[in-house]
Amino acid sequence: MAHTKLGLNARRNGMKEMLAGRVRIEEYMVQQEPYYSPVGNEVAVFETAYKNRLPVMLKGPTGCGKTRFIQYMAYRLKRPLITVACHDDLTSSDLVGRYLVKGGETEWVDGPLTRAVKVGGICYLDEIVEARKDTTVVIHPLTDDRRLLPIEKKGEILKAPDEFMLCISYNPGYQSVMKDLKHSTRQRFVGMNFSYPPKEMEAEIVSHEAQIPKEQAVELVKLGEKIRNLKDKGLEEGASTRLLIYAGKLIKSGIEPIEACEIAIGNPLTDDAEMQKAIKELITTVM
Repeated sequence: MAHTKLGLNARRNGMKEMLAGRVRIEEYMVQQEPYYSPVGNEVAVFETAYKNRLPVMLKGPTGCGKTRFIQYMAYRLKRPLITVACHDDLTSSDLVGRYLVKGGETEWVDGPLTRAVKVGGICYLDEIVEARKDTTVVIHPLTDDRRLLPIEKKGEILKAPDEFMLCISYNPGYQSVMKDLKHSTRQRFVGMNFSYPPKEMEAEIVSHEAQIPKEQAVELVKLGEKIRNLKDKGLEEGASTRLLIYAGKLIKSGIEPIEACEIAIGNPLTDDAEMQKAIKELITTVM
């Protein structure tokens, strides 16, 4: 009963701040439905996790659609979405908030995590392993049955409303001893694995997003598949669906296909001369 009352108070306080102009919920709403093609039952799984107030962890390679999926689900669930791009210098104050001096007066400014809790939104921490380990600890109380956000600098504790959801993502391919997700954090989430879509579906996505004929999209996907096969031969990361779309957009705008693929795919993937040569040969062969 106490938890319900705390959650109700959090929603009321969030609404008061929105009305005061401090938090504008419409700024965080996904206004148009993002294009997303489900690969499996990930939509149903995410909705079930949301209904059960479970935090979600998305794992998968760069550019495979994790962020687009979160945008799609925020639109589908009609919840505001606040995204944080994690990095080495991210502090707990960056997430929770801090006091700032404005016009000679000290004023508290909420961080994105606090704003998400107050408006009952989805907070998405992208590439969580890039953040410092002492920073990610601040999310722990939000990921269990307490669903609390301590704001130590203000001496307050926010109870997350039922509508709030915490999501994180990372690329397992970039894990190392220095950059790995602690088990004390990892085991607080349900995990969803993402990968590149099946060839036919990926071609549809590339065709739709780049606005190019399906035949050209098929060729780009074929190229992407061949480049991904180089990952075990010295290439750190394969060609993402995102890069295939970039190449398609360049082609759509009049850049020759081979040059477009070199610019959008080959050059971003590696600086190694030998690997770039191998990718260029694949581009010439396929395109």
